[in-house]
Amino acid sequence: MAKLISTSKPQETCVLVGIITQSQNRALLEEYLDELAFLAETAHAHTLERFTQSMPHPDSRTFVGSGKIEEIKTYVHENDVDMVIFDDELAPSQLRNLEQIFNIEDKKVKILDRNNLILDIFASRARTAHAKVQVELAQYQYLLPRLTRMWSHLERQKGGIGMRGPGEQEIETDRRIVRDRISFLKKELEVIDRQKKTQRSNRGNIPRVALVGYTNVGKSTLMNVLSKSDVFAENKLFATLDTTVRKIVLENHPFLLTDTVGFIRKLPHDLIESFKSTLDEVRESDILIHVVDLSHQQFEDHIRVVNDTLKDIQCGDKKMLLLFNKIDAFHPEHDEASLEEPMSKEETMAYLKKTWMAKMQSDVLFISAQNKINLEELRTWIVDHISV
Repeated sequence: MAKLISTSKPQETCVLVGIITQSQNRALLEEYLDELAFLAETAHAHTLERFTQSMPHPDSRTFVGSGKIEEIKTYVHENDVDMVIFDDELAPSQLRNLEQIFNIEDKKVKILDRNNLILDIFASRARTAHAKVQVELAQYQYLLPRLTRMWSHLERQKGGIGMRGPGEQEIETDRRIVRDRISFLKKELEVIDRQKKTQRSNRGNIPRVALVGYTNVGKSTLMNVLSKSDVFAENKLFATLDTTVRKIVLENHPFLLTDTVGFIRKLPHDLIESFKSTLDEVRESDILIHVVDLSHQQFEDHIRVVNDTLKDIQCGDKKMLLLFNKIDAFHPEHDEASLEEPMSKEETMAYLKKTWMAKMQSDVLFISAQNKINLEELRTWIVDHISV
């Protein structure tokens, strides 16, 4: 059976769809759609339009109401849009219904949900054998309940975002074969996990520090600065998937620094399960450095998502530093509005240390990894805590 992973990257266009509910107001939905647009950009798709609707809960047939569907359909066909991406997970029946609605005559429109898009990005980012197995397992687990939809249409797909899957030769694949593949991949992961556990046990008693945080907050950049290595980093979501470990010595104190995959809201459950061995590095660390993008408008929500995930994997009680990154991009607009000139680095640092953020927990620091601001204070903190 051909593997699901592919790395082809055709440029495509998309529209985004989300709903406003009692638990998700317009402001929150717009933030989710901003993130969904960033995910689409990471997958090399250009967002043309957003469609939203207020409703108590998603429509069981088509996610949004019939009137809104017709509005989206008209826009999609008039503008020759390649795909429609929904911000929440679609049920298999919703996927089938939506494809029947949008795919008329010779126009073939791909229907994706947030989970499918994230899995696609992970597929394109996987580099090592370990990451590829993890992603392939998550893809098959996502695909299994959607076989009827995907297998009946794959012969007419031409690849691209959301379709990094089996081609025409796989159409005859049935649920039994997919379940067998899932079973095989799980066993393969168990072997890899045991090998990685052995590797971790061979590291001895050297202190372990793990970088955790939301995706695209600058963890890999910080890893590069502290370790003077060359870990891949760019301004896109999930720039790195594979756990990177570097041995670092500060003031004659050696320790292992681990860069982990970034967390994100609404991360597919199967993907979390598949990447459990990545989280093992977090579980076995002595100290966690929770990196936060201070310049992001929703950084408080990002902190909550990470903290909730850490609690889920029983890491909520570990020694942790809350590290606010990208302070060079931070602008306290309500204070600077009355200033003739922006604050200097020193003034910004003094301001931040007086804010509520500095009091969120006992250990809080403010830095810029990109511009190497206040890194000495970070190094001092690490030395103080690994030498205890």
